[in-house]
Amino acid sequence: MKIDFDLIEEKRVPEFKGGTGTAHLRIYEDGTIKVIRGWLEPGSSIGMHTHEGTSETVYILGGTGKMICDGAEEPLSAGSCSYCPEGHTHSLVNTGSAPLEFLGVIPNLAAGA
Repeated sequence: MKIDFDLIEEKRVPEFKGGTGTAHLRIYEDGTIKVIRGWLEPGSSIGMHTHEGTSETVYILGGTGKMICDGAEEPLSAGSCSYCPEGHTHSLVNTGSAPLEFLGVIPNLAAGA
């Protein structure tokens, strides 16, 4: 099944999950998975949060940034992939001067149980 993010309304979310600046998100959700195509403005971040009952994989499409996973910083750029397992904590930060574009995949682990 093709997901056409251009047909999904973009949500502008200030201080997403307690972060800074604004996150721009297009979200596909069907009860078993959430797929997010988004971007962070320069200097913006998604706040630190814990994945309870789910995990998240984030693939960087463009820009530069860092993922903070359980306190460890990991530099990211186009082509980087970061995985946050269930029960762990992470935050995504745009450290560059251009938008940080990403694709996030969050399965609903409870739906498969």
